[in-house]
This record gives sequence, structure tokens and C-alpha cells, in this order.
Amino acid sequence: MKPFIYETMYILRPDLNEEQVEQEIAKYKDLLQEQGAYDIEIQHRGKRRLAYEINDHREGTYIQMNYQGPPTQIAVLERAMRLSEEVIRYLTIKQEVPKNTTPDTTAPDTQERPEPLAAAVE
Repeated sequence: MKPFIYETMYILRPDLNEEQVEQEIAKYKDLLQEQGAYDIEIQHRGKRRLAYEINDHREGTYIQMNYQGPPTQIAVLERAMRLSEEVIRYLTIKQEVPKNTTPDTTAPDTQERPEPLAAAVE
């Protein structure tokens, strides 16, 4: 099975104080670790205005988590978020782990470059 990098972005209710926000972050981090996740990075993005109203809230506290692990952890994490009254939205995406992070300089340049969409006007 290929390893994947997961990114989960979730929005907490704006009326939570900083201590409650930290408790929620710790709760989901611990849940991921119990499910076998590793390389967990958490970014607290702060309180921001929502694009549209969600459950009578115009603002929310954004949290982003990047991690690796088995795909079974996603269902457990998202179920916990769905049942939580503190989380108003969440989204998880996955990406394949790059096999080689350094560019291969010995391979010929076989990628075709796209042609410009419009010609230059003189």
C-alpha cells in the first residue's frame, strides 16, 4: 500500500476560548496518534470570517493538521469531528508521498512545455 500524506482542515466555533481551542487540538492530535499517525504538524490559523454563515456563525477558528499514517484513521477522525459540537466544518485531503524529493538530473527533459495561449501583439 502506498503511503499518503493527509491534510485535515477544520473550523471550530468562534465562541470557544483559547484554552478550549487548545483542548480540541490536543484531542484530535491524540486521536490520530492512537490510530497510528506520525509526522503530525498542526497549524493554528486563528479566527477568521467565514465565506458564508454556518450554523448561525459568521466566524470560525481554523486549524490545519498535516500527517501520515494508515487510511483507516480518517474515518475515525472524521466521525469524532462529525459528532463534536465544537467543530462546524472539516475536510480531509490526501496526497501521495513523493518517492524522490530531489530532481533527477540524469533523466532527459521529456516533459512538453505548454504553448502560449495567445500570440504576442506587436
